[in-house]
Amino acid sequence: MAQNKKMVEAITGRDEDFAKWYTDIVKKAELVDYSNVKGCMVIRPYGFAIWENMRNDMDRRFKETGHENVYMPMFIPESLLEKEKDHVEGFAPECAWVTVGGSEKLTERLCVRPTSETLFCEHYAKIVNTYRDLPKLYNQWCSVVRWEKTTRPFLRTSEFLWQEGHTLHETEEEAREETLRMLQVYTDFYKETLAIPAVVGEKTPKERFAGALETYTIEPMMHNGVALQGGTSHYFGDGFAKAFDITYTGRDNKLHYPHQTSWGTSTRMIGALIMVHSDDDGLVLPPKIAPIQVAVIPIAQHKEGVLDKANAVYEQLKKQFRTKLDDSDQSPGWKFAQYEMKGVPVRLELGPKDIEKNQCVLVRRDTREKLFVSLDNIEQTISDLLVKIHDDMYNRALENMKEKTHVAHNINEFLDIAKNKPGFIKAMWCGDSACEDKIKDVTGGVKSRCIPFEEENLGDTCACCGRPAKHMVYWGKQY
Repeated sequence: MAQNKKMVEAITGRDEDFAKWYTDIVKKAELVDYSNVKGCMVIRPYGFAIWENMRNDMDRRFKETGHENVYMPMFIPESLLEKEKDHVEGFAPECAWVTVGGSEKLTERLCVRPTSETLFCEHYAKIVNTYRDLPKLYNQWCSVVRWEKTTRPFLRTSEFLWQEGHTLHETEEEAREETLRMLQVYTDFYKETLAIPAVVGEKTPKERFAGALETYTIEPMMHNGVALQGGTSHYFGDGFAKAFDITYTGRDNKLHYPHQTSWGTSTRMIGALIMVHSDDDGLVLPPKIAPIQVAVIPIAQHKEGVLDKANAVYEQLKKQFRTKLDDSDQSPGWKFAQYEMKGVPVRLELGPKDIEKNQCVLVRRDTREKLFVSLDNIEQTISDLLVKIHDDMYNRALENMKEKTHVAHNINEFLDIAKNKPGFIKAMWCGDSACEDKIKDVTGGVKSRCIPFEEENLGDTCACCGRPAKHMVYWGKQY
């Protein structure tokens, strides 16, 4: 690939320095630029287009399950935030505060929202009166601020984009069903749209969201074996309702506290896409969220009829796919490298000899396989190919996750795996958070990821302390 060398030489090898490789791709593929505001990023058009495609897909799924979009203020008065003790303590270290408005000092500090539970609770207390007002199935698309000490584009930034669902229910049973239903929505989205497999389950008490009774999570594995918390769903019970005095008149004509949930995902999913699928030549994007699904590249476009035919193919394809015709004066080799860098799933090459044979060349970004195909029924050919690309990307990621998942029966095996084999570690756990603390300390950062819904019996004793085990847990380092 000598002709492409100039385009890709700035990318550090993935196996050489994974962190630098990630940053190189983010910059070289023009996803973000750095801002002069510490910890904040400029999301460039191509990066934002990826987010828009994610958002549109997820928004459709939310609405199909009966949810409505709303928008809450970005500021939270300190007195409102402090109404739920566990919640405010959990977020206190990350809060950014506004103390001056214009030229006047505020009489009460305003928190720039790190999450919006308290705002939704204040609103629900005003609008919920009887059981007929329930359920409330709300979702918000917005940005939030969490003052991170160490930042990295998409993975951890002081401000990031996300969605946060906040729902209110008449009964505990309904709220618990909602919590798990939305976790399943996330799981389906990761598999069906992002081509990313994941471990799904419940967080340990130590890792729960601040103020939640139960937290559930989807945990995909990156190519290097490190986990990323891909999305969470929380059951709050009636704790927030009691703190904010949200009551409704029930079917028995008595006052009751409703049960509450929240759930969210963010732009860190773009970071997951990069680290699960991409390679040393740039992005590799799943077809369903790629801003450009097909790039049409005329070959020897100065020759008669080539651009006319390329335009005709483009007009034909754009009705069904997100298609770009590149008729710029750059060389074909430059264009090939450019669209590889940007992760375009399919490149369509069309030159004079192809036109004579009524064919084109399709090149898969994920495998670089070249296919010589007829222009007859080209839409169906590409449609089938995009499905195959998605499935192959998912299966490769699944195989990587399986290969990097290990079993530890005792602390010595655990330490050996943590030191020498990157990935998930499956091990039994006694339920004591002290063992979680010990494992994190002695391994340099390995934490519990989740208790999977389908637990395996790997033994009767905790791999850390040797006491009777209560659960099988997935462990691993995280971004």
